[in-house]
Amino acid sequence: MTKLGERMLIGGELVTAAGGRTFDNINPATEEVIGTAPEASAADVERAIKEARRAFDTTSWSTDTELRRRCLVQLRDALRANVEELRSMVVAEIGVPVMLTGGIALEAAIGYFDHYINLLDTYAFERTVPTKEIFGTPVDRIIRREAVGVVAAITPWNYPFYLNICKVGAALAAGCTVVLKPAPDSPWSALALGAIAAEHTDIPAGVLNVISTSDTRVASLLTSHPDVDAVTLTGSTVTGRRVMAAAADTVKRVTLELGGKSAAVLLDDAPLETIIPALAGGVCVHAGQGCTQLTRLLVPRSRLDEAVGIAASVLPNIPWGDPTDPSSVMGPVINAAQRDSILRYYESAARDGRVVVGGKPTERFAKGYFVEPTLITDIDPKATVAQEEIFGPALVVLPYDDDEDALRIADGTIFGLSAAVYSADTDRAMTMARRFRSGTVSVNGAPWFDVESPFGGYKQSGIGREWGTEGLEDFLEVKTISFPPVAG
Repeated sequence: MTKLGERMLIGGELVTAAGGRTFDNINPATEEVIGTAPEASAADVERAIKEARRAFDTTSWSTDTELRRRCLVQLRDALRANVEELRSMVVAEIGVPVMLTGGIALEAAIGYFDHYINLLDTYAFERTVPTKEIFGTPVDRIIRREAVGVVAAITPWNYPFYLNICKVGAALAAGCTVVLKPAPDSPWSALALGAIAAEHTDIPAGVLNVISTSDTRVASLLTSHPDVDAVTLTGSTVTGRRVMAAAADTVKRVTLELGGKSAAVLLDDAPLETIIPALAGGVCVHAGQGCTQLTRLLVPRSRLDEAVGIAASVLPNIPWGDPTDPSSVMGPVINAAQRDSILRYYESAARDGRVVVGGKPTERFAKGYFVEPTLITDIDPKATVAQEEIFGPALVVLPYDDDEDALRIADGTIFGLSAAVYSADTDRAMTMARRFRSGTVSVNGAPWFDVESPFGGYKQSGIGREWGTEGLEDFLEVKTISFPPVAG
């Protein structure tokens, strides 16, 4: 097999970039260059879009459900066969702790293909409507769901393998053709997917294309090109706004999974001593680089000191450091710019509130983009660190006066991606869960993350949904065909 991460996939061929240009891929734990990725030019992107358009318009991919199912099975199985090489690659590329590669960071993500494979066995792409008189004329109708067309899939660096599979799996299952463009910090996770698809599946040439570039101007062609019918992006809210603006001229469909500033509300009857340790540890997983992590902890004002004390006893004991160490819960953040951004938030927290644990540049490692787990309190809910997505291992503890105040603070950001509520009274917790302006809510620690659960955000946390049946339908158009009833 071609070395994973070495070439792009365009029109069924594994190719280098025009002119052989490359950019460096850097290990965030060591700051070492671990290899290169192709630096796609505008001409490369144009070719990838052209191939995706041709494949959609001239092959049977969009109509042959059995072919799509067979190819997804082949892709899943081939990824599993290469899982050890992929494991080493993803740990080196993004600094994710190796302990997470048994789950969402790699192995579980590969298994998530099963969701769309199974949907292709059961989903009704066409249904009939009972005969009805319309304007005095008897008619029958068929409601069809058809692939939207060419999809540009743009993915970030935090959990790249999972997000590539999430987007590519849904779009391909729907019958779309795809141009996948990963973040420049995680190119290999996408290029490896393309190489394995090219060499181990029957996916027709042009159906799946994978390009890599560090040039945002080149990448932006995907969001404005008239031959692209839909864009799916996971990224920051700022990036989502730009994508929406670029897609507006051609009225593209957009699916946006954006930022979050998720709150965990502990009601006054919740047992803080059993809940807070897991919540405090949770913000440190993969150095806090997850959009749904519960980074705001809301507790009754009378129990603020107790809550801060519990969290403060947990964070210094989080195992962190070398991501290849199986005991590490968190490794580095992705790059120097992200590290410096997090440190600026820590400085802001020290000015506006109180930093109880961490909050300073770490000298624990000679190399690598590491930041300390940090606990912040005595801060206004409208302060910067309580409003903006830090995307680092930081927990903000906020007091509230009563349930209404807790709900006001929890919903008092531009985001609405996820939330949690804890109470000894499940009915009381469920009442609050129904009131959150949030795409997902956990009650008393019950996990919601599953391929059958639609995932996405309210407000500026996004548009559309991934997973569930809804994740497939985001890549389908709806067509109504009306015709005279057949005699007899």
